[in-house]
Amino acid sequence: MPGALDPASAADLFLEEAGRLGVEYADARVEVYRYRLVVVENGVVKESSYTTTTGIGVRVVEAGYQGYASTTSLEREAIRAAIEEARRNARAVASAGGVRVELAGRPARGREASSYKVDPLSVDASEVVELALAVNKAASQVEGAVNTITRIGIQHDRRVVATTDGGLVDVDVRLVGISHATTGKAPGGGLEMVYDSKSMVAGWEFLSQGDWESMAVEVSKLAVEASRAPVPEAGRYTVILEPEVVGLLLHEAFGHASEGDIVASGASVLRGRLGERVAPEYVTIVDDGRHPQGYYVPFDDEASPKGETIVVDRGVLKTHLTGRVEAAELGLPVTGNARVQSYRHPHLVRQTNFYMKPGDWGLEEMISDTREGLLITVKGARGGQTDPGQGTFTFNMGVTYRIEGGEIRGVARGVSITGRILEVLNNIDAVGRDLRVSTSVFGGCGKSGQLVRVGDGGPHVRVRGLLIGGR
Repeated sequence: MPGALDPASAADLFLEEAGRLGVEYADARVEVYRYRLVVVENGVVKESSYTTTTGIGVRVVEAGYQGYASTTSLEREAIRAAIEEARRNARAVASAGGVRVELAGRPARGREASSYKVDPLSVDASEVVELALAVNKAASQVEGAVNTITRIGIQHDRRVVATTDGGLVDVDVRLVGISHATTGKAPGGGLEMVYDSKSMVAGWEFLSQGDWESMAVEVSKLAVEASRAPVPEAGRYTVILEPEVVGLLLHEAFGHASEGDIVASGASVLRGRLGERVAPEYVTIVDDGRHPQGYYVPFDDEASPKGETIVVDRGVLKTHLTGRVEAAELGLPVTGNARVQSYRHPHLVRQTNFYMKPGDWGLEEMISDTREGLLITVKGARGGQTDPGQGTFTFNMGVTYRIEGGEIRGVARGVSITGRILEVLNNIDAVGRDLRVSTSVFGGCGKSGQLVRVGDGGPHVRVRGLLIGGR
């Protein structure tokens, strides 16, 4: 039928069929997703790909039990079949004695689109490849750079969410980014990998106007310098964490523990702590779907509006992140954090842009006030692990700088950081007045087999007595 492949038309068909079938409650997520990726390694184009997916995911809730189904077809018959299948799945959950749910709050209506000047997917693939090749070539010319990898990613994600209780939102987002990684080699054979990545909710203009060759050259120089640097001794240090490290730490070790489904399951160190002081009064932590430097989430995948949610207000834990189901279960407001990777997936509580608000310290002031310590960056970080139930974490960080006598004295290799997040928060004694929030077109947050785009960050932060793994 004409217009059947349009997400808005498919949402209308869903509402018509759900009404005709007389379902108690149903919602649908109609998605059109497009992604381009270019990878260049050591001057050779390793990948230039373009993928697109289209489909509709349906949830039905009847007698308190929910079931899901999805289809790649946006035709009326396929949508009706998906509703009927979701209904059967809800009944199967009921007959098996599954978990009953309630839905809190009321969904919204609206249409939002991220801003851009040039549609990044309108640019010919050859132009994208040419940019990646130029950046990679510049980085490879640094003496001591033995391996260079440059990536460019472009994403367009349009989602229409319709609910039978009045919700209807249409969100259209374009995300672009570039990353570069270099492995440097010291004369004695030591190797160190450093990378940097910049993504923005924007159009092709973000990539075409940036000085990415300089970024990649700096990455290569830092990788070579770090390959010759020592590894700090293990122990407890006063550390200054750059904004990207603060974001990683907050997202992984605190943000997941604040997600309502984890809290409700009893697997969070924050369960039962609402109203308690969990950090100094100069620490405020928020989740904001509309931060201009992060990923754009004006509505979640239940059509709930997503603004700024204050999770920690001047040190006091104020709320958990929720969708409609978790809000009803926990007796909390709906914060608009029910998200899905794609139309094929069920709802989970997920962060959007999770970050710490700025304080009143300048970075130079923070460094000069530190007699001895480390400045830790994310460049070259290699992942880690967390336990939301215990509030513990271990991360392998990137290039580190030594601080001696209130000055930066040189580069050291990447270290690991480990600890308990509530202890670390309470050991913060300086919060910078800067703020950086970042997102990525190349990855995101993984949970229960789903990956969603997120943002995180904060100001520079100083922590006393952080446990460092090194030599």
